Amino acid sequence: MLDSFETSGLGWFWSTDADGKLTYLSENAIRQIGRKSEEIIGCDFSDLCEPDEGDESDDGRKPRPIAFLLRSRNSISKLTVRITDAEEPVWWQIAGKPQFDAKGRFCGYRGSAKDHTEAREREREASRLAQYDPLTGLSNRLRIKSRLTAKLSSYRNTKRSCSLIMLGLDRFKHVNDTLGHQAGDELLKQVAKRLSRLVDDKGEVARLGSDEFLVILPDMDDRGELADLANQIIQMLSQPYSVNGMRAIVGVSVGIASAPYDGVDTDEIIKAADLALNAAKDVRASYRFYSSELKDGVKRRRQIEEDLRDALVHGQLQMHYQPIVDAETKKLKCLEALMRWEHPERGMVSPALFIPVAEDIGLIKQMGEWALEEACRQALEWPQELRVAVNVSAIQFMDEDFPQKVERALLNTGIAPRRVELEITESVFMGDQTQAQRTFAELKALGVRLALDDFGTGYSSLSYLRNAPFDKIKIDQSFVRGSTDADNNNSAIIASIVSLAAALKMETVAEGVETKDELELVTKLGASSLQGRLFSFAITHEELMERIAGGDLTYEAQGPDRYRADRRTEYRRIGLVHDDHRYSVVLRNLSKTGALIEGLMDVPVGTDVVLDLGGGQLAVATVRRSMGISQGVEFETPLISDGAEGLCTRHRVSPYQIEAAGRPLASLPDDPYAVLRGNGDDATMQIKPRAFRQVAGIASSARAA
Repeated sequence: MLDSFETSGLGWFWSTDADGKLTYLSENAIRQIGRKSEEIIGCDFSDLCEPDEGDESDDGRKPRPIAFLLRSRNSISKLTVRITDAEEPVWWQIAGKPQFDAKGRFCGYRGSAKDHTEAREREREASRLAQYDPLTGLSNRLRIKSRLTAKLSSYRNTKRSCSLIMLGLDRFKHVNDTLGHQAGDELLKQVAKRLSRLVDDKGEVARLGSDEFLVILPDMDDRGELADLANQIIQMLSQPYSVNGMRAIVGVSVGIASAPYDGVDTDEIIKAADLALNAAKDVRASYRFYSSELKDGVKRRRQIEEDLRDALVHGQLQMHYQPIVDAETKKLKCLEALMRWEHPERGMVSPALFIPVAEDIGLIKQMGEWALEEACRQALEWPQELRVAVNVSAIQFMDEDFPQKVERALLNTGIAPRRVELEITESVFMGDQTQAQRTFAELKALGVRLALDDFGTGYSSLSYLRNAPFDKIKIDQSFVRGSTDADNNNSAIIASIVSLAAALKMETVAEGVETKDELELVTKLGASSLQGRLFSFAITHEELMERIAGGDLTYEAQGPDRYRADRRTEYRRIGLVHDDHRYSVVLRNLSKTGALIEGLMDVPVGTDVVLDLGGGQLAVATVRRSMGISQGVEFETPLISDGAEGLCTRHRVSPYQIEAAGRPLASLPDDPYAVLRGNGDDATMQIKPRAFRQVAGIASSARAA
């Protein structure tokens, strides 16, 4: 009966001695291997086969070697192994039990085996279809969540961290709508390849669905490194794609969250990354770290969506104007119209918040049409030599009837077309090139001027400048800001843009001029016009008319002499730790390299302190200036951008430290330092007397503010 079983091909038998050497193997099994019986019988069973590497667990652990399993003397059941020396790829599924003699001495294994080659291929294909995205070949949502769950569970035991980068493509829907879904699929494949190449062995990439991707980054929680990687992703994925012979461009927004800081389980950390991504999408082509404030941001966005629909009807929108002056004479040449929203309850709402929302809910066309006509109407009251520049979103521009709307605004207001400039970003070239060129031609036929806004910020390609009839190129403020620093190439980039514009007989405007050394540089490099806070902020139409009435159309540079690291004005209460004491102080301003604080007396220069900036952010600093109740401190490690025009520390208090102090492991509380030091009770920690005097009233006034 056993002979019949072996010869039928249903299965085979094997046995080993106590040393793991084969003492028996079915003849048909030997024949499949393609070797002689005397070459196999007597060899180590562990040399004959090895566990299938494809059977790794969700957390990436490989199966145990055969030699280990035999030494452990445990039963083996349904283990898939690869035959190492077979002429063609062969896999078996084996089972076996340890054998003992009458005296309980181990005497080897006896087991069964069967050919598993075809079944394995079917299983792997089914597994691949279930766990991998069929379009890109990346892990799908199901697989990446399973692997993330296993990693987080394992990492909790070893006190390791893990970060997530969640990213979504900006304007991907526009590619689908203009180039077709087949082109959209091809673009997603190219995005997946670029992203996988960039991440390489630092982590694992998955496609969550539609235009969203997820990257798992084990053992990475340095927010400086995460920000660098996020910027690289944004830059690489924003480069043009060749799709079915056409050129397509998308942007990318990135959300970042780290476990256990922002969440300790899979759902919590994915939700944190998703909230960060949604916040980044409000700005576009940017990254955001998760913070507890983002939960409130979701509610604010919903409120903005609801209120924005009524803002136009109730006259809450208004136009402000920022001067653009001649680089040589500093005389006013043009004014850029900027939309502002004054909410009846919340006051001025930032355009960075409501413009992306308007684009998402389809209101931007109506708002843009109103802005163009309102700016033209108000510009009629200005001197005839002044032009008005109006921003046009890519969504507006791609409307086939956009030139007709511009013509209607000119006719309704009666303004001369030569006085109207339309500022258009490079993103308009990501869609239908033929339609874009037709729109340009129709606009030029109307007599309006065209300006290329934010030149060089991610969508640049010299090819479209050959045909697009621009009158002006605006050099983005990111190149102007810090252009006098020796450690960047901004000045060379500005010089190249100016030379290119001159060759194409176009004017240039240097945006974001804020300091006198920047003014000197961009003027020396040949920019024809200047715009920035050094001359004026955006002002209301009424304020502009007062200046015009006074005949004062020349602007003097008013601002700092030199560029310095961005210093944010703050007024909030923070903690200062010195020796074993925590003081309440007021943070007045903050930059990457230092801060100004108030609230302490008798603080000597050179004193080392720690600023508790909140959210587990502790910054080691040294007092460099001390004047009465004010101290200027310099950080030991510079802060980094938080992706939202703010600053943050590279590292935070670890939740594992809080767990070691006797608390359950959880994401960071609002004041983790207070938890570590026993809820802020100084009496439990006092070893030395207080070195500084606390100024009464300072902290409370900041709290009230």
